[in-house]
Amino acid sequence: MVLGGRDLLNEGDSFQGYDAELGLPLWFVEYPANGRLDYGNSPRSTPLIHGENAYLCGAFGDVHCVKLETGETVWKTKLSQFGDPGELPWGYCASPLIVDEKLILNPGGKDASLIALDAKSGELKWQSKGEAPGYGSFIAAEFGGVLQIVGHDQLSLGGWDVKTGKRLWKVIPEEDGDFNVPTPMQYQGKLLVCTENNGARLFQFKARGLIDPKPIARNDHLTPDMSSPVIVGDRVFCVNKLLFCLDLKNELKTAWRGRDTALSGYGAIIADENRLLVVGKGELLLVDAKAEKLSIVSRQQVFDDGAEVFSHPAIVGDRLYIRGENTLRCLKLK
Repeated sequence: MVLGGRDLLNEGDSFQGYDAELGLPLWFVEYPANGRLDYGNSPRSTPLIHGENAYLCGAFGDVHCVKLETGETVWKTKLSQFGDPGELPWGYCASPLIVDEKLILNPGGKDASLIALDAKSGELKWQSKGEAPGYGSFIAAEFGGVLQIVGHDQLSLGGWDVKTGKRLWKVIPEEDGDFNVPTPMQYQGKLLVCTENNGARLFQFKARGLIDPKPIARNDHLTPDMSSPVIVGDRVFCVNKLLFCLDLKNELKTAWRGRDTALSGYGAIIADENRLLVVGKGELLLVDAKAEKLSIVSRQQVFDDGAEVFSHPAIVGDRLYIRGENTLRCLKLK
């Protein structure tokens, strides 16, 4: 189990590896990374585990590939060598992505908005010109018959060819100023995108992997600035003060929205085909994903301080790992 964040003084990055069974620390990767950031020592980019290695991206673009068992550095690099992205009040937040053994990162330099490194060696495979980074993560999926990387830069939504890094398309939203935090989602070959100033939009694709820039459906009521949606069947669920349920078969119309004292501006969701596990203010809500209104099956208080939980939980088997402001906890879901 690997966690990442800033140190308590907000002067360096700190990553830790833990024994998932016992919760004991196994290794630390810590180094100076000076600079002031909003939200202080909060976690940002989620570490990526791939095979025997873990990939760590720090708040100021220090990237480490380390051995999962020991934390020993396999290779490292700095995103700053790929150009100046300008001011980033929240630092680098996108989680590393591996596709076809390429590690995808977003330095945000003029000549290297997006890059691909060899996952094993750190060797540069390609770089793509473009804009400064947004604050969301990328996905890799096939759209319009082409495997591509999809996500946001600071100004637009885009798709990049996995093999070459060539930018295939660009969509500039009607309203500017989105922070571009929520992760896009694939649905039956289409692309679902949610942001705070442009709402939820569903895009379809043409041949050669090109997007149709006019959404085929939209919902202007779901406007999350941080929460990423999940899709269960033909429904979209997302937290934005309320828990929203949108109908993908009915032009993204709101099927229902529900209020609960545990819900706030941000909430992570883990889903299967029947249920949602929603992270609230110190609580976990188990929600019926097929109900016609908000139906909370059960709830569990995890942290007593009522503070918002900004890090995404993880599930392995029947155990859920969740990190609060000062505590890491493991819950047996049975």
